[in-house]
Amino acid sequence: MTMTRVFQSGNSQAIRLPKEFRLTVDKVEIFRRGDEIILREHPVNAGHIFDALAAFPEDFMSAGRQDMPPQERESF
Repeated sequence: MTMTRVFQSGNSQAIRLPKEFRLTVDKVEIFRRGDEIILREHPVNAGHIFDALAAFPEDFMSAGRQDMPPQERESF
């Protein structure tokens, strides 16, 4: 397992990325998954979205949505 340093850069916290983790993009997505912090290269275009949609099976949501009816609410 590779370890690295955490440090302050101005008002931000930063980490040093070792050479084997260098990025080739200008932006990354960052999110938490449990106790992990994930950095993922931000895609240049939205092609990956269409690929993900194409991966759904033909019968995806063929039975329709099982939404609850709208709630009755008091007017303001």
